[in-house]
Amino acid sequence: MKTDICNRADIETLVDSFYSKIMEDEQIGFIFNDIAKVDWASHLLVMYNFWDNTLFYSGNYSGNIMNAHRNLNQKLNLKKEYFDHWTDLFVGTVDEHFEGEMAERAKQRALSISTVLQIKIIGGAPE
Repeated sequence: MKTDICNRADIETLVDSFYSKIMEDEQIGFIFNDIAKVDWASHLLVMYNFWDNTLFYSGNYSGNIMNAHRNLNQKLNLKKEYFDHWTDLFVGTVDEHFEGEMAERAKQRALSISTVLQIKIIGGAPE
């Protein structure tokens, strides 16, 4: 039986599972591994804090998601398909591990983040 996302340990489970898929993903893995050259140990810690703050308002994230993605867009023209695939993977990972109000909030926040990034970086609202 699945439970809801209740604490930092649950966020770490979600983030670890999601990014293990990203690392191997044929459609967008190269963006993280080859273009951004992500330092995974460091990135995962940042993502734990990001999602902890996003869901539980912990105040422990202070990065700038927009600048990070704008910089990435200068190296590779980000496409709507990349954002859509990222969102699908994230939602699928949440559904794989969790169910409940906070799980639904995580999926909605991921969709909102993806939409705002698309509008501000590649222009125009996603279809």
